[in-house]
Amino acid sequence: MSRPTTQDTSGADSAAVATDHCSTVALQPTQDVTLEAVEEEKDSTASPQYTWRFWVIFAGLALSALLSALEGSIISTALPTILAELGAGGEYIWVINIYFLTSAAFQPLYGQFADLWGRRWLMISSIAIFTAASIVCGAAHSTGMLIAGRGVQGIGAGGINMLVDVIICDLVPLRDRGSKIGLLFALITIMSSLGPLIGGALAQGGAWRWIFYLNVPLGGLALAILVIFLRVSHKRAFSTKEQLARIDFIGNGILIFSTTLIQYVLTYGGSRYPWSAPKIVALLAIGLVALVVFAGFETTRRLCPHPVMPPRLFANRTSAAAFFLSFNHAVLTIWATYFFPLYFQAVLGSSPSRSGVQLLPLVFVFPATAAIAGAVIAKTARFRPIHLAGFLALSVAVGCCSLLGPGASAAAWVPLELVVAAGLGLVMPALLPAAQAELRDADAAASTAAWAFVRSLGTIWGVSIPAAVFNNRFEQLLGRAVADAAAREQLRHGRAYEHASAAFVQSFADPETRRQVVWVYSESLKRVWQVGVVFAGTSFLAAFLERPVKLRSELETTEFGLEAPSSSRPAALETGGVRSDLDGAQQGDKS
Repeated sequence: MSRPTTQDTSGADSAAVATDHCSTVALQPTQDVTLEAVEEEKDSTASPQYTWRFWVIFAGLALSALLSALEGSIISTALPTILAELGAGGEYIWVINIYFLTSAAFQPLYGQFADLWGRRWLMISSIAIFTAASIVCGAAHSTGMLIAGRGVQGIGAGGINMLVDVIICDLVPLRDRGSKIGLLFALITIMSSLGPLIGGALAQGGAWRWIFYLNVPLGGLALAILVIFLRVSHKRAFSTKEQLARIDFIGNGILIFSTTLIQYVLTYGGSRYPWSAPKIVALLAIGLVALVVFAGFETTRRLCPHPVMPPRLFANRTSAAAFFLSFNHAVLTIWATYFFPLYFQAVLGSSPSRSGVQLLPLVFVFPATAAIAGAVIAKTARFRPIHLAGFLALSVAVGCCSLLGPGASAAAWVPLELVVAAGLGLVMPALLPAAQAELRDADAAASTAAWAFVRSLGTIWGVSIPAAVFNNRFEQLLGRAVADAAAREQLRHGRAYEHASAAFVQSFADPETRRQVVWVYSESLKRVWQVGVVFAGTSFLAAFLERPVKLRSELETTEFGLEAPSSSRPAALETGGVRSDLDGAQQGDKS
């Protein structure tokens, strides 16, 4: 659960909500599972009951999601060490961004694939791709090889992140979705809570490659669980040729092209090239025009009968606002995950392992508040108050982070980190249900893919935007604040993040040079937090646009529900007033 990554939640949370997504789910033939309504006298607000098989699958999904989530948390404290050994220089940002860029790029396609070919083998393939790419990253002997491995990792992670949410949406009613997402997130975060500490310790001990090799046993276990237990219904309605014709390759290609150009501009604008450079201006203009072309293409039915990003997903104000909140939430999550450690190491002088310990308040409080918020949503069927409380807390805490400097004590930064964590955690389980609140369950895959894509964009920009702000401010201050010419040369052209470690700062023999370098890091980070307030504050205001709707307590469809075991009487999965008896599952493909 990356990461990077604000969110036009329509991409991540809304990925499950994307309703106009080619309508492939709705075009499936009569569902091959039998729906039986529970007794009418049964209270519709009663807690859903789930079979043991559901919980085994849930554990497998949590372990799968842990793969991508752990990748984000474990690398944050080790990245400066990895970059220094491989000599990444100004290219460091692509070690992070390529992972989130490929993840985002493939998520809309995964949504269409899931509707056409089902969830099972797509999920299994995603885990296998991620695990294999982790081996490549661990064996990397150059920056190029590491970036390539991270790119393939992102392709697998995109499928994992999107399909985990889709499968949960298939099996869990909307009202209970927040609690399951909150529980899933809590489990993932608790399990990966030691990631920064482990990553810092491995980096400090010269064993950073095991940051990637750890994914191999975890991926193998997740594959075993899902291969055995994840048997979900899906009946092929079209031939392979017809299925391929329903995939919006052109729209997805335009979107990838636009996103890549804008990402390049955010990465190098103001650091390698001035913002006024013709190359930067031209690429930004082309990227923005491509976004407009994408929007026009997706809304033109004659050109795009099966859009990868259906316009109807954003047609109601609640879903549109939820997508916007999801994007910003992803931005702020990555913002905190990567720039708190930078503050600890470069400004406070902590070692990588110690900065991992200092990040634990964020790591533990985030999932705890997410679990609590999920339970509250399941109880009240309301999400807007959660959004308002969470983003208000973030606005205040992120703003106060801009006051932190070299002399700040733990009594100053720990409470701020706790409030940031609480704000992020409160909002997390309420995003996808909000995006889907006024959409149909039949559009789960499309909306979840859109939501995942939006969150992934937020994750990407959650690295690029603060990095651009940080690099610009650093370049502005470096020339006039640091007197040592050799020190200035090492930190120019976007290389400040690479050297953001206590070891680098202490490498200067002159105490005055050390003080000057720390001051520039501190002032640059203050500007980063000041810009972060804009994302938190606009999200708080946008939450008022959401309608105060109540979440549904029943599934509208269980077309992609669990298949029955091969026994004479199929097993049932009871969820929120609808029971999927799974009769006739033998007629569908085991996808």
